[in-house]
Amino acid sequence: MERPVHAVVLPSGRRLYQALARALDGSGPAICPLSPDLPPLALQALLAALRPAAVLTAAGERRLAYGPRAPAVDGPAAVLIATSGSTGEPKIVELSAAALRHSATATLRRLDARSGDRWLCCLPTGHIAGIQVLVRSLVAGTEPVIHERFDIKAVTAVGGDRAAQHVALVPTQLRRLIDAGVDLSAFETILLGGAAAAPELIAAARAAGGRVVITYGMSETCGGCVYDGVPLDGVSVDVDADGLIRLAGPVLLSGYRLRPDLTAAALRGGWFHTGDLGSYADGVLRVLGRADDVINTGGEKVVPGDVERVLATHPAIKDVAVVGRADPEWGQRVVAVVVPAGPASAPDELLADLRTWVRRRLPACAAPREVRLADAIPLLPSGKPDRERLREGG
Repeated sequence: MERPVHAVVLPSGRRLYQALARALDGSGPAICPLSPDLPPLALQALLAALRPAAVLTAAGERRLAYGPRAPAVDGPAAVLIATSGSTGEPKIVELSAAALRHSATATLRRLDARSGDRWLCCLPTGHIAGIQVLVRSLVAGTEPVIHERFDIKAVTAVGGDRAAQHVALVPTQLRRLIDAGVDLSAFETILLGGAAAAPELIAAARAAGGRVVITYGMSETCGGCVYDGVPLDGVSVDVDADGLIRLAGPVLLSGYRLRPDLTAAALRGGWFHTGDLGSYADGVLRVLGRADDVINTGGEKVVPGDVERVLATHPAIKDVAVVGRADPEWGQRVVAVVVPAGPASAPDELLADLRTWVRRRLPACAAPREVRLADAIPLLPSGKPDRERLREGG
């Protein structure tokens, strides 16, 4: 069945929620939620790639010049998510209503959510994590609490009033709640995803009363499909000969909008092939990091995630990201971008300390050769570290 595609350029709220409900039950067009905060040129580029029949904004619905001739989605796609992945290449992921519902149902089951439990949506709904919070609410038959933007006071008020039992966050949001002294036990579940979380952050959240469930997934899997290392019902996990994670099951994308080449490359043999390195043993997945983030230094390969996890345990570090930068001697050098936990030592002194800290726990090649201090780690809209900016020195 063919369905028209509408771009929904609306803030998180009731109108978007209603459009999503119609997309899932088939009474409305397939939708692609896009942030109204996008710069005009970025929005135009996404619309050109999406080629929707119409655009829904706060001012109303606008038909595009090629509206009647706009390519429909051919098949089960109900929701489309624009993503650049980790490569910066724009892609638009097509997700079926069945895949989204399976993900939501499996999540509710895994969390032992009760009838009537509500969700707080404070993630951007232009990304799968925010949309999936709304899908879970639809599947549960409850009304979500929707915040247009993340705000510590607003989240605290929801928890204090017990207006919602479950919330999904990215690590930066969780850290801000902890720093503000929020009682995290107000929520029965905190789903944490979007980026790797430091062990120190997880420990601090649990000490603050939070039941934190760490999720792994992406737009192509309807969001998180592995919780605390264990796949959701119906999801299969494997690691290929190159150490790359691949996923299968009813949560997978239908394909990429107008890009059969990308679809064929990503979906092979019934598996979605990720660009993430991992290990899978005894039914538990350990995600090591992005394959394209691996640092080749002096002929040795260093996984930034391994170094970040070790550095995050250092008492002088509040937050950290590790990247590789060009080096005339080593090819690439390991660079640690550090947000200090307090007054920072001189960079040379801190570098020597961190190199010793890492070398006691990892091979010597993983020890950083450069340390840069920062007030905060720059993030992408999805909540992941902006590694390209970090590599360039931003």
